[in-house]
Amino acid sequence: MTNKIALITGGSRGLGKNTALAMAKQGIDVVLTYQSKQAAAQAVVDEITALGRKAVALQLDVAQVKTFAAFSAQLKQALQTQWQATQFDYLVNNAGTGIHAPFAETTEQMFDDMVNIHLKSTFFLTQTLLPVLRDGGRIVNISSGLARFSLPGYSAYAAMKGGIEVLTRYMAKELGARQIAVNTVAPGAIETDFGQGLVRDNKEVNAYIASQTALGRVGVADDIGPMIASLLSENNRWVNAQRIEASGGMLI
Repeated sequence: MTNKIALITGGSRGLGKNTALAMAKQGIDVVLTYQSKQAAAQAVVDEITALGRKAVALQLDVAQVKTFAAFSAQLKQALQTQWQATQFDYLVNNAGTGIHAPFAETTEQMFDDMVNIHLKSTFFLTQTLLPVLRDGGRIVNISSGLARFSLPGYSAYAAMKGGIEVLTRYMAKELGARQIAVNTVAPGAIETDFGQGLVRDNKEVNAYIASQTALGRVGVADDIGPMIASLLSENNRWVNAQRIEASGGMLI
C-alpha cells in the first residue's frame, strides 16, 4: 500500500476526518477537502503528518459543480508538487450535510440543496476526476441507513442517498473496464456534529437509537473510518457494486 493516495471529500471533520486518519494508519497518503474550515483541515493534515504520511488539504464546495474543473487542476498540481505523481488511487465521496424537515414542509430550495450537495456532487465530481484516478483504483460513495429504513423528517436527504446507491452500481458497471471498483458504505446513526450534533447531544434521541440497534449503542466515528479503509484495501479487491451498511444492526 506504500505511496497510495486517497482523496476524501469533507475530510476536515466527522466521518471524513476519521476515514482520513484510518487511511493514514494503513500507510496511505491523503488529499482531503474542506468547504470553509481551513484551520480544522490543517489540523487533520498535521495529524496525518504525525503518523508519518503525507497529506494536503484543498478547498472545495461540492455543491458548486462549476468549480470542479478548477479543483481538478488544483489537485493535479498538488499531486505533482507533493508526490511527483499524476494520478491518485482512491476516491471517497463523503462531503455532505443534512436537513431534518417533514415531507409536507420541505421546500424546493431545501430539496435542491440536497441534490447539489449529495447527488450532483457525487456524479459530476467523480466524472471530472476520472482522468486523474488511476486504473485499478477504487471509489467509495457514502450513503446512509436512511436509504433502507425510514424515519420521519429525512425524506429529501434519504432520497439523495437512494440515488447514490443506484448510481454506485452504474459507476461500477461502466468503470469496470478500467478495473475500478465502486461501492457504497451506508453508516447508521453516528455520534458526530452531523445534523447539528443531534444524535450525539440529544440524550433522548441517542437512547432511542441505541434501543433500536442490535449491538445496543449508537455508532461512533471509529466504527466507520477503519471500515472504509478496510474496504479500500487490496484484501477487498473483489468487492464491487455493493451496498455495505455499517449500523450495528439498526432497525433490523
